[in-house]
Amino acid sequence: MSQTLTFRSLTQACNTLGLEAPRHPLVSVFRHAELAAILNFQNVQIQSELYIIGMKDGVSGKMGYGRNSYDYTEGTMVFSAPDQVMNSNQITVAPGSIAWSLIFHPDLIRPFELGKHIHTYSYFSYAVTEALHLDKHEIQTLTELVHKIEAEYKQRIDRYSQKLIVANIELILDYCLRYYDRQFYLRNNQNQDVLTRFEGLLIAYYESERPVSMGYPTVQYCGEELGLSPNYLSDLLKKETGKTAQEHIHLFMLEKAKTDLLKSQLSISEIAYTLGFGYPNHFSRFFKKKIGVNPREWRNEQGN
Repeated sequence: MSQTLTFRSLTQACNTLGLEAPRHPLVSVFRHAELAAILNFQNVQIQSELYIIGMKDGVSGKMGYGRNSYDYTEGTMVFSAPDQVMNSNQITVAPGSIAWSLIFHPDLIRPFELGKHIHTYSYFSYAVTEALHLDKHEIQTLTELVHKIEAEYKQRIDRYSQKLIVANIELILDYCLRYYDRQFYLRNNQNQDVLTRFEGLLIAYYESERPVSMGYPTVQYCGEELGLSPNYLSDLLKKETGKTAQEHIHLFMLEKAKTDLLKSQLSISEIAYTLGFGYPNHFSRFFKKKIGVNPREWRNEQGN
């Protein structure tokens, strides 16, 4: 039977894990070496209302989101936002591990700009199978920033403490953006394979009856079919082509609409339904937004 751990606050997390009360009510760093005895559990589900940034070096075992699981390797990072559920199994920590987890409550960043745009760090919604892989230099860079955060909340808290802590968290997040860019770049061949499979998926979708029964394809659907989270798929395609997954889907639909308008006798309504639009006027608005004129006007112009 699986065990469920619920973290609604840092204090609750520390109590659950048998740790001392946090030095700061909204942010803390957990050293995995200190949690070795606790982390050697099996079949544990973690429900959290906190942000968790975990650097796993010297940690082995399995962790996953839902049905996906990931085997830890040296120097990996995973990210979890509030209300996400993580599952762990057979987690062990090697002696001398420098692994850590930076955990903070949304209230910590709420008064700052980071609180307004943290959602733009899309890797918080990546599946755990899309973890960030670090080299030793990158691990050192991030660990030094974590040390600065610890130093701030362990000394006497003043009016600058929260601002400096949040500034260092934002630096960590920005460095991780850089490192993910590097990871996308180094995996160019793999990314090209994903792009090819993505294009093939769209072709197969529109050669089937799915548009009529399911509507036009969503990024969520495409990600699931390709075994990727929607955000990771979009970010990967953006790095490779300059366009997100949503933009690729719209371009594909637009090109198919143009072909049907020119080379078939289908009515505007029929074309709308074959593309997956529930209502013809939705298709007309989509087409006009992209082209500048509605489908009927475009067909007539091309006919001339």
